[in-house]
Amino acid sequence: MNKPLTSVARRATRLGAGGICIALLLSGCAMPAPGARPAVYDFGPGPLNTAASRTDARLPALVLEMVEANPALDGTAMLYRLAYTDSQQLRPYALARWSMTPTQLLGQRLRDTLGQRHTVLRPGDETIASETPARQRPLALRIELEEFSQLFMAPGDSVGLLRLRATVVQIDARATPLVAQRSFTVQRNAASADAPGAARALSAATDAALQELDQWLQELGRP
Repeated sequence: MNKPLTSVARRATRLGAGGICIALLLSGCAMPAPGARPAVYDFGPGPLNTAASRTDARLPALVLEMVEANPALDGTAMLYRLAYTDSQQLRPYALARWSMTPTQLLGQRLRDTLGQRHTVLRPGDETIASETPARQRPLALRIELEEFSQLFMAPGDSVGLLRLRATVVQIDARATPLVAQRSFTVQRNAASADAPGAARALSAATDAALQELDQWLQELGRP
């Protein structure tokens, strides 16, 4: 199994080296066996049907810029926090990782979600004529991922926690004025206190956050 250290482990540390060994065996996570390979997780296969997207012609096109994040989220480590001991410390699972960085996973799911109603472009794909009315010009969406971890309130009680900030600017030939900015914080309960539970909870939290984001963008884009 691939679990974070529990209160049993904390008590065992007071027993010296022998107690630490017992704690590691009980936690099932900290010292992988030689040659052990980490389990690799992503957000799942996504929609299983290929129904055509229903883009709304009333909504402006969106230029989706690369998702940014703080340096702690640059790698593929699956991270968790123990709020009941030290919520400021990010800890990686020893035998679990993401298939891509969290920003890449989020960017992929973001494009899939927004593409159902919006025309989604990559930076540089937009064409803006000087006479194009402001309401018909594309909007640029910038996403900053601020938190993406499994948060334990108690040894067997955890959530997948995602926090991001979205910034929308109007693309113009001369400037990019700010249209709106909003932060989104979503958490979903983890069914198990381990890496599989973290993967499912963070996937669910991501989908919920992106649905909120999509609704907000629709409200911004409509006349």
